[in-house]
Amino acid sequence: MQTITAIATAVVPQQGSINIVRMSGEKAIEIAKQMFYTPGKQVWSSHRILYGYIRHPETQEIIDEALLLIMKAPRSYTKEDIVEFHCHGGIIPVQRVLQLTVTLGAKIAQPGEFTLRAFLNGRLDLTQAESVAELVRAGSTEAAQIALAGLQGKLGKPIAHLRSTCLDILAEIEARIDFEEDLPPLEIEAIKQELDAVYERVKEILSTADKGELLRNGLKVAIVGRPNVGKSSLLNAWSRCDRAIVTDLPGTTRDVIESNLVVQGIPVQVLDTAGIRDTSDTVEKIGVERSRLAATTADLILLTIDASAGWTPEDEEIYAQIKHRPLILVINKSDLAPADTVVYPDSISYPIATAATHNQGIEDLEKAIVKLAQENQIRAANLEFALNQRQAEVLTRAKISLAHVLETIEAELPLDFWTIDLRNAVQALGEITGEEVTESVLDRIFSRFCLGK
Repeated sequence: MQTITAIATAVVPQQGSINIVRMSGEKAIEIAKQMFYTPGKQVWSSHRILYGYIRHPETQEIIDEALLLIMKAPRSYTKEDIVEFHCHGGIIPVQRVLQLTVTLGAKIAQPGEFTLRAFLNGRLDLTQAESVAELVRAGSTEAAQIALAGLQGKLGKPIAHLRSTCLDILAEIEARIDFEEDLPPLEIEAIKQELDAVYERVKEILSTADKGELLRNGLKVAIVGRPNVGKSSLLNAWSRCDRAIVTDLPGTTRDVIESNLVVQGIPVQVLDTAGIRDTSDTVEKIGVERSRLAATTADLILLTIDASAGWTPEDEEIYAQIKHRPLILVINKSDLAPADTVVYPDSISYPIATAATHNQGIEDLEKAIVKLAQENQIRAANLEFALNQRQAEVLTRAKISLAHVLETIEAELPLDFWTIDLRNAVQALGEITGEEVTESVLDRIFSRFCLGK
């Protein structure tokens, strides 16, 4: 395969101290020797850092002072020869180094191509490769830990074991079909027990999908309510910064304001919305419509009311539109009036008193969010690993196929019928680890990676 090259670090104009250009392939070291000058008697050996200058081999123009890291195959990320130029930060030096590697024979890598080569060369299975991307995108410590568990093979190994068990059973069944007279009778009950165990393990692994999705993507929480109940003050107190303008004038917030937090390991995207009311102001009207849209797409709604005003007809009207959604009632401004005197609908299970301008009640609000998540079985606590969406879809197919095999055995159908669904289960399990996967699936997976990874 052709030698590939890419910038392996984020490039920020006029910021950052170091940028890395990475090459992988059989010509990586040869290209590096053409463009990297090492003063003194430094040894070009694997897993050693060299100091020197990057310069154009024809003009001898020095492009940057840099460090060079060599990792010879197979002891590298891709199991190919890898070279990394550790350059000064900024756009110009790293772009010039990248362009020189291309001039000398490398090609610009596609997104995820380094990890794709690691997969194709047997360095990683497909679950580990996907975990690399998830680790890069992790929005919380817990999400990073789940990604690391996948990178260590904690998902791929049990899936591979289940596939191996199914393959052994399939081989036994097919042997009886081809050589029935020469072999002892098939132990049907033992096979059924094995398949039952595989089926239950598949169900157990599948149960991690929703929890893993929460850890990776987090909760979208919308703060809604009528104007001037303290929604923006609540956002500011919760995020511990002045993200939203706060005044005594109703209708100050004209658009949806976003803040990203982490609550007990769960990434939370908080949306402060415009106060919902009837208005003739064109701009405010657009903000109100966006508020309603945010409420319909949020995973959780914080319906915020004013304790000093109590439960008003306007609050009732808003509640009627969102009461079918997961909801917490935030009784704000409890420093002005006792929250326990507010009468609200009995159907609301989670009332929380806050005084946002005094930073009171925020901890209780976070506890309520976590509790609600737990009751809806979406809290991702103590997960050893977690399926992503693609893996869950494929494993669901395996589960269905295994269920069909068990139904076929119960119905005492011929062995040929057993093998159809068992092969489908083996195929699906192989798609998860990458042992049986199409080029189009690989393209879809690795196209979501960043360049240089």
